Order: sequence, then structure tokens, then C-alpha cells
Amino acid sequence: MTFDVEIVLRERNYAVTERLDAARTPASWTEGDVAHVLRSILSAIDRAMNPDATDRVVALRGFSWIVEPTPEGVVIAIEIPSGAAVAGPFQVEQRTLDSLITRVLAANSPVRPTIH
Repeated sequence: MTFDVEIVLRERNYAVTERLDAARTPASWTEGDVAHVLRSILSAIDRAMNPDATDRVVALRGFSWIVEPTPEGVVIAIEIPSGAAVAGPFQVEQRTLDSLITRVLAANSPVRPTIH
């Protein structure tokens, strides 16, 4: 399945849209699928900001997110210091996707406390 992600970078007054791929339909997503989708969204933000950069490591931490309902399904909204993105809509229950994202991010949290 494919989905769109709209990206607005800081200090820009326009959005760019990128089409991304997910292996399965959202209703059958696993934690691995959600991790792939989140990394894809974060990579798309990075490509919008750094179009000449090659593949870079994506860490699933340090960003704000929310799963928001729309008339067409739910969207994932992500905000990082360099900008924001909204991906979707996805045909899946809001609480299901919210729970999957919560588990994925918890699994990717540092084991030891981190001081920023």
C-alpha cells in the first residue's frame, strides 16, 4: 500500500508531498510495520531538508507524535525541530495505531536514563 506524507520544514511557508510505501494494509500492521512507517516518514522529512544526503540512520526517539482522526481514517502527525509531517490517512482504529506506536517507541528507548 502507498500513502502520502505532507512535510513542512521550519522557516518555509509551503508543504511538499512524498508518496511512501508500507508492506501491508494498516489494519494488519505489526510493530515492525509501524517502525518501518515511522522511519519512512522521518526519512522523508530529512530528504526534504537535505535532498543531496544519502541514506542516513533514523532513530525512533526525540520527536512528538499524535494519531488524529479524519473523515477518511486516521493520520500520523510528527513534529521534530526541523519541521513537521502528516502521513495518511490510514484505515485503522485510532487507539490501535496509537498503541502500536507507543510500543514501538518504548522498544526503541534507551535502556539507561539519558541526559540531554
